[in-house]
Amino acid sequence: MAQSTNTAGKKLIKIDVTSDSVCPWCYVGKKNLDKALALSKDQYDFEINWHPFLLNPSAPKEGVNKIDYYRSKFGSRADQMSVRMSQVFKEIGMEYSMSGLTGCSLESHRLILFAGKQGLDKQHNLVEEIFKGYFTQGKFIGDRNFLVESARKAGIEGAAEFLDDPNMGLEEVNKELEKHSANISGVPHYVINGKHQLSGGQPAEVFLRAFQVAAN
Repeated sequence: MAQSTNTAGKKLIKIDVTSDSVCPWCYVGKKNLDKALALSKDQYDFEINWHPFLLNPSAPKEGVNKIDYYRSKFGSRADQMSVRMSQVFKEIGMEYSMSGLTGCSLESHRLILFAGKQGLDKQHNLVEEIFKGYFTQGKFIGDRNFLVESARKAGIEGAAEFLDDPNMGLEEVNKELEKHSANISGVPHYVINGKHQLSGGQPAEVFLRAFQVAAN
């Protein structure tokens, strides 16, 4: 689904997604995008490429309690935001969890870019595994074992060895951040066929209309 060759005269739609692995709306947007892809797979071929964004570049690597972090950042709004996200996640068939730790998402971005070199379809699947683990299973975004297991589920080879070297892929992440994050203020952010832009956890219908516009 994420990477297809142009077949049977179908138009190719390229989608560049800029997101952060700890952004719940990025997961909502992905699930709605996946729905739109499934509904229009007979009309178009798709090529999806994921790019990094750091909502909190100074987030600690060692991780902090997720609930405590959100309460310190958003104060009294934190609990209301959690209730709202739980409702939104139910609408996409997922159960939102505030359990576990949060922290720096840099390692996940290194791995996502590494996965893209083995196939954009595998990269797309890895993003799903990371989102699902972090947002619904209380997995820690900085846990090497969680990231390696996510890579295994997505069919990615060499993830453990790659993550063992903290410098591997770091320059690439920084270049991607400079290229794709410099001119946007939030995520998720989508660029379709290089020119049509969308932001936020858009419903599937919005993606479908964007595909039609981009294909003409």
